[in-house]
Amino acid sequence: MNITINNKTVEVSGQKPLIEELRQIGYDIPSLCYDANAKHQASCMVCMVMNVANGQMIPSCSTFPTEGMQIEVDSEEVLSMRRMSIELLLSDHRADCEAPCTIVCPSKIDAAQVLLHYDRGQMNEAFSLLSSVVDVNNIPCADCKAPCEKACRRGTIDKGVSIRQIMMEIASMKDAKSVDAHSQANLSKDVFASKLGRYTDAEKEWLKEVYSQPSKCLHCACEGRDKCKLRECATKAQIKSPRYGVSSRQVVKEQIHVKDNLYFEPAKCIRCGLCVYNSQDGFTFKHRGFDMQVVIPEDSKKNVDEKIADICPTGALFIQ
Repeated sequence: MNITINNKTVEVSGQKPLIEELRQIGYDIPSLCYDANAKHQASCMVCMVMNVANGQMIPSCSTFPTEGMQIEVDSEEVLSMRRMSIELLLSDHRADCEAPCTIVCPSKIDAAQVLLHYDRGQMNEAFSLLSSVVDVNNIPCADCKAPCEKACRRGTIDKGVSIRQIMMEIASMKDAKSVDAHSQANLSKDVFASKLGRYTDAEKEWLKEVYSQPSKCLHCACEGRDKCKLRECATKAQIKSPRYGVSSRQVVKEQIHVKDNLYFEPAKCIRCGLCVYNSQDGFTFKHRGFDMQVVIPEDSKKNVDEKIADICPTGALFIQ
């Protein structure tokens, strides 16, 4: 079967959706609601291409090629529409990719990850992560002006986390063992980092009650940031600050324990439906239109496999 891509005639099998045919040829087509090995329905429109015959934008993940089809895959108009789709999804995605404390640290310490290990009682991991970046015998935190503490989101609720003090406490652990505790932070200036926006007064009271661990850290950084396809798409689209801002009404940082080590954070969900279509009597949709949500009924949690997190395009489903 022959189709025309960007004014060039190519031969395709016609047995796969356009996104697969295009990727096989060498075109880098992004996608969020699509997984080649899972059930899906087109929803995100991040994979769109243009049908030259009528100027219509079509989802390449659910459109199969036809003889003589003419499409454009990376014209300025197509890329602009994909970018708009990503920005709309980001407006409903309430999350910090990276924690403010990590972003501003002059010593490049992944403070958020160190604090996460600290609060989970994983002191060896916390020590190893810290010592992999700085000399724990001469830790720079002691003389630092602590931009991390000024940037700490906890400070908008009551009092910022005493990050320097905790770092020095961890550095002084003489009996700590070296373990494999690599930082997950990716602080390149070219990598997109979403910001969740301000907390409501009700959220502040809730966060104050829920996050009462030893450090009082809110653990802002997303645990799924390294595998987040939404972040990857935003980076490739060169989005720095989405034009629509964050308008999600989901409760920030609400983490629902699904089963075993699997957790669900609704505020990060972009409602692609992959978890709904690929769990039997598990995740489901609630409401319609703009108010539609993905939920997990209590009685359905037992039916969900942890592997469902592998197809989530954001950090909404993660293993803890």
